[in-house]
Amino acid sequence: MIVYEYPFNERIRTLLRLEDLYEKFTFFLHQPDPLQHHIALATIFEMLEVAGRADLKSDLLQELERQKHTLIGFKSNPNVQAEMLDKVLDDVDRVSSALIACTGKTGQNIRDNEWLMSIRGRTIIPGGACEFDLPSYHAWQKNTTEKRFADITAWFAPIAPLFDAINVVLRLLRESGTTSKVIAQTGSYQQMLQGKVYQLLRVNVARETGAIPEISANKYMLWIRFMSQDGDMKPKAFEGDITFDLTLCNF
Repeated sequence: MIVYEYPFNERIRTLLRLEDLYEKFTFFLHQPDPLQHHIALATIFEMLEVAGRADLKSDLLQELERQKHTLIGFKSNPNVQAEMLDKVLDDVDRVSSALIACTGKTGQNIRDNEWLMSIRGRTIIPGGACEFDLPSYHAWQKNTTEKRFADITAWFAPIAPLFDAINVVLRLLRESGTTSKVIAQTGSYQQMLQGKVYQLLRVNVARETGAIPEISANKYMLWIRFMSQDGDMKPKAFEGDITFDLTLCNF
């Protein structure tokens, strides 16, 4: 199954983008080649661009606190697995405490590092990080894999709590949804939402169908139109019926 997600608002859109960047960063950080570590470092710069909103940290803390109160309310429910609930509450407390401990603007340690900022300024130029442009960076790339890994990890460490919090918030959001199996007749599906507010839409489609959902939605209606790709990858309308899993998530 391939999972496609559609955010209903800008806040969730930002969190999904940061989650995607974090997955990319983690992958390339754990690779051995200097070129792969270059991508990991450049991805940190992208993270700073996306996470530049001053209220992102406060938004996350407020949401975590709200989720904590909601989860505590489930303790009296005999149908809830107490051990699992306690683990989730521990995760919420852990990431909240770490995020509160972060001081200053997100990524300020990187902005205060003139050497890193010089690299950031060159990486936005196509081919701008060549050895003749940044000889000191070229020399750093010739360090051992372990040294480069340690440096990048240290530079990322002050913003790591932000991504731990994002991970917990998105996990709780995804787990809040109820999944239903629906059919898109002749590749199209519509559902009235009757003004109910959702945060995230998830669509699970079997890989072998070759169907790709194009999603548009607001608080009144969602519309999913399935497409397929031909030999030159140009999308075209999916002509048959298709069964898929639909999940609407809301805190």
